[in-house]
Amino acid sequence: MGTEGPKPLTINVTGFKKFRGVLENPTEAIVNNLKSFIEKKGLPPGVTLGTCTTLETAGDGAVRKLLEVMESGTLTNGSTYNEQVVWLHLGVYPGAPKFAIERQAVNEATFGCPDEMGWQPQQLPIVPEDGQTSRTRQTSFSTEAILEFLMKKGYDVTLSDDAGRFVCNYVYYHSLRLAEQRGGRSLFVHVPSFSEIDEETQMNFVASLLEAIASSY
Repeated sequence: MGTEGPKPLTINVTGFKKFRGVLENPTEAIVNNLKSFIEKKGLPPGVTLGTCTTLETAGDGAVRKLLEVMESGTLTNGSTYNEQVVWLHLGVYPGAPKFAIERQAVNEATFGCPDEMGWQPQQLPIVPEDGQTSRTRQTSFSTEAILEFLMKKGYDVTLSDDAGRFVCNYVYYHSLRLAEQRGGRSLFVHVPSFSEIDEETQMNFVASLLEAIASSY
């Protein structure tokens, strides 16, 4: 009665596989290596790294897999009430010089090239029952607090209101909607290519990002 500590926090992470023009997606390497990296580096007390999943860079294929891992990664001992659950999605922005925290997703799929399943929608609503393609969904995180935390760590990072209209935005929109329905929280962060910022720096950035997410609760 009044003495309960904060609920445990589980952060589940996704990245993407290759797609047209990006044969080696840095987020696939980051997600594949994250568990072993975090085991060595550690996380704040009460914070657990949950599932680490790479998604196909394809709208429907990615969302099907996302639903699967959300079902398996949301429950702890059969209950969602024992913990707080976060879905952190990483995507690459080729040519970008810095990390970008995405504040929102838009209910529009307009793919500049076919996804990895050959789908290339144009001006379609991602979730038709949500209405117009201008509909947006915002993350419930304080992105300013996360930005400040990461900048104090020395990372070159910015806030963004445009996650594009490709698979990154497609997945983020679905994730924000599902997280809202299931009581979790969702965040998307774009990372540069390894040619812009090396892999070791990016691994350390993601570890710091997990800390920033935990500190923002």
